Amino acid sequence: MAIKQELLDQLEARRNEALTSGCGEDKIAARHAKGLMTARERIYNLVDEGSFQEAGMHVNHDVRGFGFENKNLPGDGVVTGIGLIDGRPVTVLSQDFMVSGGSLGSKHAKKMAEAMAQARALGTPVISVNDSGGARIQEGVKSLAGYGQVFRNNVLSSGVVPQIALIAGPCAGGAAYSPALMDFCIQLRNNSNMFICGPEVIKAATGENAQPEQFATAAAHASVSGNIHFVAEDDKHAIEIIQKLLSFLPSNNQEKPPHRLSSELR
Repeated sequence: MAIKQELLDQLEARRNEALTSGCGEDKIAARHAKGLMTARERIYNLVDEGSFQEAGMHVNHDVRGFGFENKNLPGDGVVTGIGLIDGRPVTVLSQDFMVSGGSLGSKHAKKMAEAMAQARALGTPVISVNDSGGARIQEGVKSLAGYGQVFRNNVLSSGVVPQIALIAGPCAGGAAYSPALMDFCIQLRNNSNMFICGPEVIKAATGENAQPEQFATAAAHASVSGNIHFVAEDDKHAIEIIQKLLSFLPSNNQEKPPHRLSSELR
């Protein structure tokens, strides 16, 4: 039986909305003006051209109430799938800050957890681009349980497949734990933070007037806390670091590292 054209048109409209994060060109332009790529642009620049195969594009949020009844959150704020880097399969997770601040809800977390589990089964490295304001409070404990799924997969993947995190936005609260559990962590010098609690919470708990520059920026984590291993000047530089880093690593614990002549590494 032929599929009704109306249904095909609806599907195409949903697909186009997902590809633009449900935003207009003005919001995308504003992001570019800050020197930032969109979640999908980061993926397309990271993997070999035309190689990315997305999973869960049409997933939506699971919020009940709080004015979300008529809201559409494309992909529930995260893009996941498989692509190639220099011909090698990789699993990529890219949080979309333009969709509800990249906040983690239950469907968002399920997409991440399933992608990481699939990476272990296939023996592919995991690359996680973190650009999230943290838990989606409208989902309550379901959001926190979602973080548990992600952290569990971080631990299960440790020593099995390489895990690389990029801090590319305001990663607060739960959004800071997963990168710290991964093998390598890169952070943008500007437009990014990684912290468990903000200045207000720190002051309430300790009485200290701490500023983000002291505990959340790339400079702080590279020189004081040691939570990150590379500082990137922008998205393009971060992508180059990831690609170069992968060239030294095996895809999983059943493979040997790539063989390269020392002269090629200079």
